[in-house]
Order: sequence, then C-alpha cells, then structure tokens
Amino acid sequence: MQLIDTPLKDVKRVLPKVFEDTRGWFAETYSQRTFAHAGLPNKFVQDNQSFSRKGVLRGLHYQLGKPQGKLVRALTGHIWDVAVDLRRDSPDFGKWASFHLSEDRVEYLWIPEGFAHGFLVLSESAHILYKTTDFYLPAGERCIRWDDATLAIDWPLDEVDTVLVSPKDEHGMSFLQAELPPVGEPVHH
Repeated sequence: MQLIDTPLKDVKRVLPKVFEDTRGWFAETYSQRTFAHAGLPNKFVQDNQSFSRKGVLRGLHYQLGKPQGKLVRALTGHIWDVAVDLRRDSPDFGKWASFHLSEDRVEYLWIPEGFAHGFLVLSESAHILYKTTDFYLPAGERCIRWDDATLAIDWPLDEVDTVLVSPKDEHGMSFLQAELPPVGEPVHH
C-alpha cells in the first residue's frame, strides 16, 4: 500500500497494491494490520454506499459529537471529491483540496475526523463507497453550502450540464455561520 500526502495535513491518498495479469487484476483494498502499520485508522464501524447521476453534488457534510473519519472510493464512475479542514487548531483551517477519484484506479481518499466532505459526479453515474470511523449521528449532522463564498471552492461546473443538490444541502450554512467542531474534539481511532 502506498500513502501519498496531499495539500491538507492528515488527508492522504491511499493506493493499495494492484496485481495485474492477462485475466484482470486483484487488490487487497483493506487490511486492519496494513492500515495500522501505515498509521491510518484500522477500526471502521460503518460502510456507506451511494449511487448518483451526473451533476449530483453532495456536501459539504460533517458530524459533531461523533466525528467521522472517512475512507472514500469510487467503485464506478468518476467524481471530483473535496475535503475542507474544519479543525480550528490546524494550520490548514478553512482550506480545501480536491481529488479526482474514478473506477479507473484502485484508490481511496482518507479524510480524518474534523473535515467536511463533498463530491460532484462527473461521469454519467457513480457508485461511491466510504468506510467511517464512527456511526451516523443524526443530531450531529451538519452541512456547509457547497458554493460558500468564503471557502470559494472551484468546482468543475463546466463538466456538467446541471448541478443537482438535495434540499438539505441547498440550505446548508455558510462557513462563517456554521457550527464547527470544538477545538481538541477527540479523535476516535
């Protein structure tokens, strides 16, 4: 497994080793031992999978009280994935980074607790799988608007005809008004 640093502290690209031959390929996409040895969380408690059509934009989601680290992968299709650092004591607080995830590459994106997450589907459709380090807590669910002026995320909107956002996401808070994780909120690995 290869870990690649990203512009955001603690966000990592995770590339499992792929064994290819004339029949196709095989990859061990998760091993508790390998993740622990690499310094990544090795206890995931929930797997989520979503299916979205082209132009669907989900996010920017995060959770208070029981923050979730996410290990994100595109099983099919192609997405433009975004992580936003919400940790007030981080040197990257309020910064975002984007990543192309697609079925063409066996790759995960590790997004730790304390980050908001969202993605835009660029292919005709996409199946996304993400493992989480804590359970979903409806009362802790929060959303920052995807088009927040302060964050100024440069979404590749020219690659889709229409942006489709849920009513919940459409009514997300601005970054400046959002309830953010408290400084030093415990991390659950």
